[in-house]
Amino acid sequence: MELKDKKLSEIAQIVREDWTNVNYAAVPYLDAMATLDSIKDKYFFDDGDDIVIYFLSNAQSWHGETARTVKKELNRRFQANK
Repeated sequence: MELKDKKLSEIAQIVREDWTNVNYAAVPYLDAMATLDSIKDKYFFDDGDDIVIYFLSNAQSWHGETARTVKKELNRRFQANK
């Protein structure tokens, strides 16, 4: 699965399709990601990189190949945005 050229909103859709019982603490960040194109965008007063890192910190219970691939890509984007 190639995620490099996907918008954050597209990645959020992949998460929703794969993670059947999304952790309640990850839901607001997943909802926010669903409105963003890039990690450089803002969600109201929050930066996109904050949304991504908060999602990742609340997505520890999401497992599997898709989870590993998505988390790796989100981490890559977060590191590249620093």
